[in-house]
Amino acid sequence: MAIPGLLYYLIFHYLPMFGLVIAFKDYNLLKGVWESDWVGLKHFKTIFASYDFSIILKNTVLISLYRILFNMFPDIIFALILNEVRVRWFKRTIQTITYGPYFLSWVIVYSLVFALLSPDAGLLTVLLRELGLGSSDLLINKDFFRPLLIISDIWKNTGFGAILYLASLATINPDLYESAVVDGAGRWRKMWHITLPGIRNIIIMMLILRMGQMLDAGFEQVYIFLNARVYATGDIIDTWVFRRGLENLEFSIASAVGFFKSVVGLVLVLGANKLARKFNGSGLW
Repeated sequence: MAIPGLLYYLIFHYLPMFGLVIAFKDYNLLKGVWESDWVGLKHFKTIFASYDFSIILKNTVLISLYRILFNMFPDIIFALILNEVRVRWFKRTIQTITYGPYFLSWVIVYSLVFALLSPDAGLLTVLLRELGLGSSDLLINKDFFRPLLIISDIWKNTGFGAILYLASLATINPDLYESAVVDGAGRWRKMWHITLPGIRNIIIMMLILRMGQMLDAGFEQVYIFLNARVYATGDIIDTWVFRRGLENLEFSIASAVGFFKSVVGLVLVLGANKLARKFNGSGLW
């Protein structure tokens, strides 16, 4: 039963790693991978010496940290709230409604945001104009771009992101809550001393996995929301690689950046797992 899954990762994840060799070559489409000239670390030096790289690295790290900080807690809080709901039909209704946005593409989400915040004809812009309060430039405001990403991501993914925590909550032994009631514990004490410790392992696991994606920052969302006026705060490594690698056909540069991201991601995962084992006694492995 595991063979199809193993074949998927072998074919689509491990075999493509062969392409990383072009990060060390001056890749030419006509010559191919083997015939292209070796250049060693030339492309890595080009990347690190680029003025843009420090900016996009900063943007990528900040957006990823915001995602970890502001996206994990809503998932946990929402799962805890749903766990306290005792009316089953109401709980299922709320779950269904909040799961819905997850299945929308970022193109549709951006269309909704654009309809609300468009500088010319957005609903909020029109409302502000009718009230004599000027107009809204939030969609093209570089200072609001990162909060816009986080807010839209919370709206889209919180309902679905709570599933793992709800599943973990379902494994907690009900006898623990009954014992806590006998000891006089209220709802908050039960949550603090039973519920949160009961899902601690899944929280740590999700944190470690997110640390491994620190340099990803959500390419699809950022690319769709990005515009020329917010490059200073919104341009990330993946969007920069997309322009250099696909639009300018600099495949070696794109591969070098991908290799750099993979190494950093591996180091972060190993480091986060080691810290988790040291302070919590258990990690992802």
